[in-house]
Amino acid sequence: MENSPNGLHQRLRTLAQNLWWTWHPEVIRLFTDLDPHLWREVDHNPITFLNRISPEQIEQRASELVLHSRINHAFRRLNEYLTAPQTWGAMHCGNLGNQPVVYFSAEFGLHESLPIYSGGLGILAGDHLKSASDLDIPLIGIGLLYHQGYFIQRLNREGWQEEEYVDLDRAQLPLVPLTLADGQPLTVRIDTREGVLAAVCWQLQIGRVRLVLLDSNVEGNTDEDRMLTSRLYGGNDRTRIRQELLLGIGGARAMQALNIFPGVLHLNEGHSAFAILEEVRRVMQDDGIAFENALRRVAIYTVFTTHTPVPAGHDRFAPELVEEHLGVFREKLGLSHEGFMALGRVNPADETEPFCMTVLALKGSRHANGVSSLHSDVSRRMWQGLWPNRPEAEVPIGHITNGVHVLSWIAPQMHKLFETRLSHNWPTRMIHADMWEKVADIDDGELWEIHQILNMRLINFVRRRLLRRAERLGDKDTTGEFNQILDPNILTIGSARRLATYKRGDLILSQPQRLIGLVSDPDRPLQIIFAGKAHPRDDEGKKILQRIIQYGNKPELKRRIVFVEDYDYNVARHLVQGVDVWLNTPRRPLEACGTSGQKVVLNGGLNFSVLDGWWNEAFNGRNGFAIGHGGMHSDPQEQTRRDSEFLYQTLEQEVIPLYYERNESGIPHKWLKRVKASMQILGWRFCADRMVRDYALRYYLPASGSTSAAS
Repeated sequence: MENSPNGLHQRLRTLAQNLWWTWHPEVIRLFTDLDPHLWREVDHNPITFLNRISPEQIEQRASELVLHSRINHAFRRLNEYLTAPQTWGAMHCGNLGNQPVVYFSAEFGLHESLPIYSGGLGILAGDHLKSASDLDIPLIGIGLLYHQGYFIQRLNREGWQEEEYVDLDRAQLPLVPLTLADGQPLTVRIDTREGVLAAVCWQLQIGRVRLVLLDSNVEGNTDEDRMLTSRLYGGNDRTRIRQELLLGIGGARAMQALNIFPGVLHLNEGHSAFAILEEVRRVMQDDGIAFENALRRVAIYTVFTTHTPVPAGHDRFAPELVEEHLGVFREKLGLSHEGFMALGRVNPADETEPFCMTVLALKGSRHANGVSSLHSDVSRRMWQGLWPNRPEAEVPIGHITNGVHVLSWIAPQMHKLFETRLSHNWPTRMIHADMWEKVADIDDGELWEIHQILNMRLINFVRRRLLRRAERLGDKDTTGEFNQILDPNILTIGSARRLATYKRGDLILSQPQRLIGLVSDPDRPLQIIFAGKAHPRDDEGKKILQRIIQYGNKPELKRRIVFVEDYDYNVARHLVQGVDVWLNTPRRPLEACGTSGQKVVLNGGLNFSVLDGWWNEAFNGRNGFAIGHGGMHSDPQEQTRRDSEFLYQTLEQEVIPLYYERNESGIPHKWLKRVKASMQILGWRFCADRMVRDYALRYYLPASGSTSAAS
């Protein structure tokens, strides 16, 4: 029966329903092998794939390609993963089983087929869930189901960004509606001054971890409220506070309806801070205690992670907006309007100060952290006013530096290399530094060959995307011309990020003639692949993007400077796996962490960055390249001028010469020595398994009252 057409189809559907498949290349290869053209056509969505291919077609292809045993093996591996008894979490976090970590985030980046993320914050949240699953830490994610996601980026002929929104088809996603014991949809309701805001709940399975997503597009809501979970980071302050009401209070109430009582509340950024107050309300009701005592109790098991080093980036709401949406809730807490507003003010006596979600999160948690060492310094300075009697160094904001979920971002070829040269079970041992010492023994020729394959794969991907844009704009068929764009034998720099002004995505364009000289050098040229989205309301960011496009159209730079449209999970994956150098140029110290460069490390690329975020603590002089020496000038324009000069000097004197220094076989041994040093020194430190273990040992277990110790 298991090899019958229906049996194979059902096993594949079971695999597709759990996002575990997204970090297991052997499962992805199954779908690719069954029909590579269809797999690309459906944008790597296995649910859509299986809805478009019949069980009989699967049986035919499986027979032709001898896939039966591979499908059955993948199915067994998933079951073994879900039922494995000896896990890190079982040994060290077992007490959290009945009272798990509840992890709130406004966005989750799990895969391109589920576009409910905009950038780094969401990708970090998705990686956190995946590593919690791998470690088997009892954790449930809470977020919102955005029907139109962020936006699809389209560039017009002038290189100006235009936004396109497309409704998600829930039938094409691995979503399961949550229901109560009587079979009715699990619905949460929140009273406001203007009526009731309601939402239903859906569930996604990410390995061993569940993600609950709230959806306000339900009957009974106003048209305005039905659109609340339409777009990520859309609308005005009124939209934002209602979304955050739904995320925080609604998410906490969803847990109550499921009889899940958190051992730890983990708030990923301030968007979900209202969850603290809903948990306080529940404790007041259940235990019959006053607000202050309940807040003190809830704060003990609340963890708050801040990601924003810029004061303007923290959500703030006017008093009248707060009263309109939380007045009814405030009365249930027994607080006056001013008493409630004080929870979100640095200076409670200042009636002109708006309500800040980050302030609420800091006041309502006993465990707070930034996402890199430098970022925690910035955060302590920014929020010292909340602890006026403490010196800055004693402000209680620590740090856990972000890491990336390696198996989601590593190329299959590199995965296989590590399996062969390091350890067959290297993914379970990746946080052990001693394992990475074996990287030194990897043959340079083998490593370089794999990297060249990945670089060519990236170039082909970029060519396809550029051709797709040309066809959309109605250009004539110029396939032959597009096949001349980029060259696999040229130093390839990748630069992709949110196009906010402080990230200075166009810094490398600041000296045009110097850049033209480097790109067109007959012996040692370079090429640059850009990608990134500007916020729909950020015209300055859109101007940066347009400037990049215009540079790429210059005759001297054409075919060597390109911009890839619609930066998403899939574009990011190709970039971090295929570039030689990852360029990051934020204005220090405004990059909280910047995890994209971490994804490059184990794919054989090198980082070239301002000493900000994670790179400030990662760079040691022999594992990549630095722009400058970590200095900061009080004048932003002067700092940019200096950073531009450092960038070009380092390119000309270090990066380019090292890359093009080859032996008689064409292998850059000194370059690869630096690549290996990067892997050895950084691979174990900046992975999400290390990050999530740090959260468990330093915050989750102490917050939950555990006395467990881990080796």
